[in-house]
Order: sequence, then C-alpha cells, then structure tokens
Amino acid sequence: MSFPDTKLTVRSPADLVAAVPYLLGFRPADGSIVVIASNHRRIVFAARADLPPSTPAGELADLAASLVPVVRRQQSITDVMLVGYGTADHIDPALPAVGEAFTASGIPVRTLLRVTDTRILNLTCDNPDCCPPDGMPFDPTASLVAVQATAAGLVALPDRAAVAARFAPVTGAARDSMRRATTAAAARLKVVTGAGAAVLDQVGAHAVRDALRRHKAGEHLTDDEVACLTLLLKRTSVRDLAVDFTQPRDQHVTFWADITRRADEALVPAPATLLALTAWRCGDGALAAMAADRALQVDPAYQLADLLRQALQAGLPPSAFEQTTGQTRSNSSTQ
Repeated sequence: MSFPDTKLTVRSPADLVAAVPYLLGFRPADGSIVVIASNHRRIVFAARADLPPSTPAGELADLAASLVPVVRRQQSITDVMLVGYGTADHIDPALPAVGEAFTASGIPVRTLLRVTDTRILNLTCDNPDCCPPDGMPFDPTASLVAVQATAAGLVALPDRAAVAARFAPVTGAARDSMRRATTAAAARLKVVTGAGAAVLDQVGAHAVRDALRRHKAGEHLTDDEVACLTLLLKRTSVRDLAVDFTQPRDQHVTFWADITRRADEALVPAPATLLALTAWRCGDGALAAMAADRALQVDPAYQLADLLRQALQAGLPPSAFEQTTGQTRSNSSTQ
C-alpha cells in the first residue's frame, strides 16, 4: 500500500500505525479514531475524530454519521481501515460499530486496529500465530516507514498542541513591540487611505509580493513591516490578492504562520485564514483546521474562514473549495 504523492509503502499493521502520524501531521492521542481510505491499496485520504468518552451506541452512530459522508466525498474509494487509540474497553466496542456504518454505506472495511501504549491489536484477525490476543509490540521509532517518511520530508509533530504552537501568539516584549508597531503603522496608512481604494490595493499588492519574496530569500520582516502588512490585509481585495500570490509550498505555510503569530489580535483573521488555506493546499488538514478556528475565534463572522472550516469538515478537496468560493471572494466587501 502506497502513500499519496510519495513512494512509501505499508506492508503490515505496524507499518500502517507508523504511517498515521505522517498522514495526519501529528500523533493521535488516546480517544482518537483514524479513518484511512484507500483506492486499490493506495492511501488517498485520512481523517481523525474524537471518540465519545463512554462510546454509547447513540453517540457512536452520530460519529459514524459524520465520518461516512466525509469519506464518501473522496473520489475512487475502494475500502477503509480504522485505527483506534486507547484502552480495550474504550476502543474495542467503538471500532466495529463505526466499521458497520461504513459497511452499511457500501464502503468495505478491511482492517480494525487498536493501539494501546506500545502494542497493536488487530480486531479483524483471530489467528493467534500472526495476531496474538494481547497484541503485537510496536516501536514507531524503529519503523522503516518512519525513517522513509522523515527522509521524504514528512513531519509528524508530537500532538495537536504542537501543531497549534506553530502559530501561537507571541508574548511578552515581542507582543508589546508589535502593539506599538501596529499603532504607528495605522497612523501612517491614514495618509494612503486618502488617496483612494485603488492606491491602497496597489500598496497592499506590493507589500504582499515583497514580503513573500523576502521570506523566500531568508529575510525576516520587521515588526513595522508585519504591522503594515496585517493592516492592509484587513481589506478583502488585498487579502484575495494574497490568496492568489500564495503558493502551496511549505515556505509559504511557514510565512503565514509567522505573520499570524505576530499579528495584533484584532488583525489575526486574515493571516490565519491565509495560513489555513495554504496548509490545506499543502495537504496539512490538521494545521488548516486549527488556523481556520483561530481566525474564527477572533472574528466568528469572518466569512472566508467559516467557508474554509465547513469545507474541511465536509472533506472537500481544496480545488472544489476554490471553485465554489471564487465568486464569494470576488463579491465580498465586508471581510
């Protein structure tokens, strides 16, 4: 079984478990269920959800009802594999229940795996020779898949908190400096505002292009430059130009994560949404969802972030989102 867009190969349950953190971008915590969808043994999609604490039938049915449509929206799915993380009493009843929902929808379930501490139990195999009742020992650091994934440039952060830390707000003296820089930049931009919308858009376009160019060259923007950029991004037209200028590259993810970290709190929605969209285009759904949530935390009515979050929850590909939101972005004048 192969990864999308890589030459890594999964040959065993241990390989599959080793692959999960690289598919998600972080290591799932206990209480997680991961759905891995494949097309004729090629992995094409992975999604993670939290299991209800006590796994009652009704809540499991609700969970399955949310997961199945997400997977069905992916193209050319031939089967799925489910991996649950936690204790036997929590995971063992949940995996078959969710698996039955996929089977009932017409999607075969090939494997049910439980990961408890450093052991893997295959719930779909009753052969004690290859699947002992107490599970198989598992060391993710010794997996060939982990070595190959790292060599291929794939990253698996320790947990979701480590993902969120990539764009967490700066604090202390750095935050105070950005506050002062934003106040000063707002005063300077008042002069440009009087020249009209077209001039502001030109200034914004130049600021975005120049910032991305300098980041590529390894330069670090000053607080004054970040402040000016984030103020300009308040304009929908400038933000949409930034969407067009930004490419699905890791360096652009890093750039927008830095701008989101340093932006004044009120100015976070635009760069956080740009981070979310760029991460999604790069295949990092976890970072995309968290960044969109960060934008909506500051401004619950921020339309582009809300649309992006809905698309992520529905399992839509970035191409479909861009097609359906192009008109919305071009007509928007309030975000």
